[in-house]
Amino acid sequence: MGFQQGLSGLAAASKQLEVVGNNVANASTNGFKRSRSEFADMYGSSLYGVSSAQAGIGVRTAEVSQLFDQGNINSTGNNLDLAISGKGFFVLKSPSAASSQDAYSRNGAFQVDSNGYLVNGDGYKLQGYTAQNGVIQYTATPVDLQFQTSLISPTATGKVDLGVNLNSSATVISPAPTVDPTDTSTYNSATSVKVYDSLGNTHDLSFYFVKGTPTATGTDWTVNLYVDGTAVTSPAGPQTLSFDTNGVLTSGGVLSNIQYTATTPNGSTTPMTIATVDLSKSTQFNSSFGVNSLAADGNAPGTLTSTNINNQGIIEATYSNGKTVAIGQVALANFTNVQGLQSMGGNLWKDVASSTGGAKIGAPMSSDLGEIQSQALEQSNVDLNSELVDMIVAQRFYQANAQSIKTEDTILQTLINLR
Repeated sequence: MGFQQGLSGLAAASKQLEVVGNNVANASTNGFKRSRSEFADMYGSSLYGVSSAQAGIGVRTAEVSQLFDQGNINSTGNNLDLAISGKGFFVLKSPSAASSQDAYSRNGAFQVDSNGYLVNGDGYKLQGYTAQNGVIQYTATPVDLQFQTSLISPTATGKVDLGVNLNSSATVISPAPTVDPTDTSTYNSATSVKVYDSLGNTHDLSFYFVKGTPTATGTDWTVNLYVDGTAVTSPAGPQTLSFDTNGVLTSGGVLSNIQYTATTPNGSTTPMTIATVDLSKSTQFNSSFGVNSLAADGNAPGTLTSTNINNQGIIEATYSNGKTVAIGQVALANFTNVQGLQSMGGNLWKDVASSTGGAKIGAPMSSDLGEIQSQALEQSNVDLNSELVDMIVAQRFYQANAQSIKTEDTILQTLINLR
């Protein structure tokens, strides 16, 4: 009798409804990947194999497989929401000290915990690469990503790059003056730049330029350096900048070991040194004085004010002192056979033998890894229209198998009633 076939069909239809129901339930779960039921027929084999006249003994659920196709990406406006466009998974570390195995997820809803770590809603720590002085340090194994939320230390200014244009038509001051910052008649042009001492206090490094008498080979200018209105202690006196007849600086463009005494707000003094002042980009053309380029390192102390994550997963932190530096990079993982990953629930998967070869971890946009979109989340890849159609099909599948059992019952009853 055909009860076996009908019963197996009911079990298969029930499993299909479970899978469809789970898909529908997670249609709004970020990073969720839909599943599908895969069935196989069953035959009872005899001593000599399967007979060509054998009808089969039903169906079985061969596998419930997950489909890792890309979900739509939805903008959220939250800096710590991340979406992967393309292949790859976020690498996460379990909050449990007893578990050393990494977990993998496509759900990029992260937040900063009380210790500055980037974590998901269940406390799993996002893995990546750290940075030193703004340079990403790529290591064989990624580490916990952590924001430095405490006060960052100040850095004294060590280099100043200043490019100016000195007006070739400027009047030569005669006789050659002794520069007095309070008397504009003692110099032709002046400018200043903010520098920092080792405690993060700001000071004004000022440059006073005096034009010399032009010659057949060019013009010499002198520059006097002052910090907070006081002449630097070394090099002492004016320094010479020599320009040829084309207005190009030919010598004197780099000044080394500029020494000054820094007076802090509490009145104490500290000897300080700026390693290099580079004026080599300066020119002397028939144009008004102007600053063409300016850059100085060093910074005051500061606290974290905002973060930004670019499409390569590099995390840039902006501090209250205006400094923006790279503090880390998100790592991604991919697998030869993503279908072999084992679901852990909570939008997490773990690497098992069937994923073939283990995780291939690297930076976003390297190898076959996708790119990061910040302020966005990947939505579930469930198509509700398709799932509802599949639900109707599974229902009809169930009803048809129930009807086959009912028919078999009717036939059996007819046989019992024979006399």
